[in-house]
Amino acid sequence: MEVRFQLGYAGFSLDVDLRLPETGVTALFGPSGSGKTTLLRCIAGLERAPRGFLAVAGEVWQDEDQKRFLPTHQRPLGLVFQEASLFPHLSVRQNLEYGMKRAGNTDAAGFDAMLRLLGIGALLERASGNLSGGERQRVAIARALLTRPRLLLMDEPLAALDLKRKQEILPYLERLHDELSIPVLYVSHAPNEVARLADYLVLIDNGRAVACGPLLETLARLDLSHAFGDDLGVVVEAVIAEHEADGLTRLEFPGGKLYVSERDKPLGSRTRCRIDASDVSLALAAHGDSSILNVLSATVTAVSPLSTPGHALVQLRLHGDGAPLLLARVTERSCHALGIAPGREVVAQIKAVALL
Repeated sequence: MEVRFQLGYAGFSLDVDLRLPETGVTALFGPSGSGKTTLLRCIAGLERAPRGFLAVAGEVWQDEDQKRFLPTHQRPLGLVFQEASLFPHLSVRQNLEYGMKRAGNTDAAGFDAMLRLLGIGALLERASGNLSGGERQRVAIARALLTRPRLLLMDEPLAALDLKRKQEILPYLERLHDELSIPVLYVSHAPNEVARLADYLVLIDNGRAVACGPLLETLARLDLSHAFGDDLGVVVEAVIAEHEADGLTRLEFPGGKLYVSERDKPLGSRTRCRIDASDVSLALAAHGDSSILNVLSATVTAVSPLSTPGHALVQLRLHGDGAPLLLARVTERSCHALGIAPGREVVAQIKAVALL
């Protein structure tokens, strides 16, 4: 997907030039007011950049040099916003049928599959006004997908939900991540959502794309620490190896194993684990008399000061073929005391209760 837009308002300008994956979930991440939603609106055709180019799967939707601009209703895309925007006078079934009618979709099997995917079969005859926030968003996502889009745009779909409703809907979004074949652009300023759902990350700040790349690699970059603030951390992709009798789940990945609170997933399934830099401590040797269950061998690859005085960010490479990078937030005093520097062999210690 080729995305190039330039437009300006009083006090704000957007200037991006991106090549984005045609599959998977791409997260547009950044603080409020950074330009994430403006970029999404340009892609949707809701904003027309005076200098713009957009091509999706080789089809040009906008090329201002050639005076080409497809309006939103002619772009084969699905839109999901913070508010579900269901038709209040229609039932859930009627809302979904509206989406199908718009696309000329008569695929009953696809309709049933969407009900199963998003867990909304029992809601069909309910009035849309009688749904919880999480239920409304699941119906809105199903309606968008039943239009058979070639691109799904999601603008902070969980922002209006409380924590309980967010936890309710996230597993369904993970299912979409695993089963959708179309690309998804997902706007968020919530690191946990990005960690669970995204494959590719675009960091937006002040109307510019300051970084982009595969999620795991981009999160581990030291030069982007300012963008994540107190939410520094990485994502580890792992396999569910065992559900222990004491309520813990053992994850295995290149580089070692992790014990986490019990995961409601079958053995052998893949999962993600977000590890906050502030939850990682360093030592020069493993200690058997510690309550910390997760102890991983690693080599220091880089050290960088943080904006917080007296604190540093340490980048580590875990041992093993294909092992991921890890970040640890420690004090500069600890760095000096332990001799933390590139090439130093250490053990990274992570509390199991810190990993969700």
